[in-house]
Amino acid sequence: MKPHASPRSATQVSRLANDLRTVAIPMPWRETISLSVFIRTGSLHESARLNGISHVVEHMAFKGTASRDCQRINLDAEALGAELNAHTDKDHTAFHIEGLPSDLPAFIELLADIVLNSSFPAEELERERGVIVQEFSEFEDDPTSAAFQLLDRACYGAAHAAGRPIIGTRANILRFSRDDLLAYVRAQYSASNVVVAVAGPIDASAFERAVAAAFGAMPAGSPHTLSAPSWQGGLKTRRMAGSGQCQILLGFPAPSLGDVHSNQHLPHVLAAALLGEGMSSPLLDEIRERRGLAYHVACSADILPLYGQFVIEGATAPAQAEEFLQAVHQLLHHQAQGPLDPVALARARKQLQMRGLRALEQPARRMESAAQELFSFGRLRDAHEAMAQLQAVTAAQVQAVFETLLQAGQRPAVALAGSVPQRVRARAAELFA
Repeated sequence: MKPHASPRSATQVSRLANDLRTVAIPMPWRETISLSVFIRTGSLHESARLNGISHVVEHMAFKGTASRDCQRINLDAEALGAELNAHTDKDHTAFHIEGLPSDLPAFIELLADIVLNSSFPAEELERERGVIVQEFSEFEDDPTSAAFQLLDRACYGAAHAAGRPIIGTRANILRFSRDDLLAYVRAQYSASNVVVAVAGPIDASAFERAVAAAFGAMPAGSPHTLSAPSWQGGLKTRRMAGSGQCQILLGFPAPSLGDVHSNQHLPHVLAAALLGEGMSSPLLDEIRERRGLAYHVACSADILPLYGQFVIEGATAPAQAEEFLQAVHQLLHHQAQGPLDPVALARARKQLQMRGLRALEQPARRMESAAQELFSFGRLRDAHEAMAQLQAVTAAQVQAVFETLLQAGQRPAVALAGSVPQRVRARAAELFA
């Protein structure tokens, strides 16, 4: 192992001989510890034929190993008062456990068993398949989830994995076999694509030794690489019977995270906060407070290593959807024409500063951020330096973002789901798509 200290509050990063990395985040004031294993594989790493398999593997990993059945996995965790969980994202899969600091060696052994030795029993797969189909149906029936899936498809199309849903397709879920799961894990779960992270009152050296003992024999493999998607844009609509609202999503291309030294995305992050973060922001003040067009409306800059999205979202009554679209269009033009309100810009800077500081206090956020930075950059960024760089973004750079969103030749992506009158679709196409 080759440990070194990160500038991020004495965080210790180590690399095993097989290229697996560990992250130890000291939080001595906590009474519990959080442990996570991150694997650099998610829906972005799947072909269309395998779309959804990362999520199925995540579910099935808890259903048995070479030495534990499903019930034993649950009992071994809960006998220690611990909580097991997992999630699948576009760029990674993660397994989590939280419990008492004295039980950290047992937690490492348990997660290693789940990640390295899952047996995917065929009978358990048939049972869990039904559970995952129910989860799929919930997504399918939810207008908000449907709108976000439509947005990704409008942004990137179906040919690139960025345009496909994390949960996959119903047909794939019903088709995947035990052999498919085993083959996918053999291909994707390798040490160079794994980060094991812990946060809490810890002995970093003891943690690193325990991880080396549990994961040291994992094959190194090679780091997974991905190609960036091309922006497409356009309008996607899904009418859903029984829905009383029209879900509206507007997407614009944004810079990717790029390399560790790139800050090209920062003006988009500040622009999103200026436009739609907080009740006093122009988006919420105009759409919700002054016009009463929506209960939920927001703006975000979703910045990933390979691509970025500037997204405006809202849910409104079908009869008010045209007014909603027109009001958003006017707000964007107002910001693009400038000058930007200096009070609003200062408010956005302060909100982003507070968001960044809060993230440093949250174990799950710290660990996931560290894993993603190691996967993307090979090292951790200094969080306070990143916040300082954000504060240095100028008003002119932020205004240029809004100008870019509306420039000729730009093709936004628009997703409409739920109760969508034809006139709303036509108005969205006229204004944006």
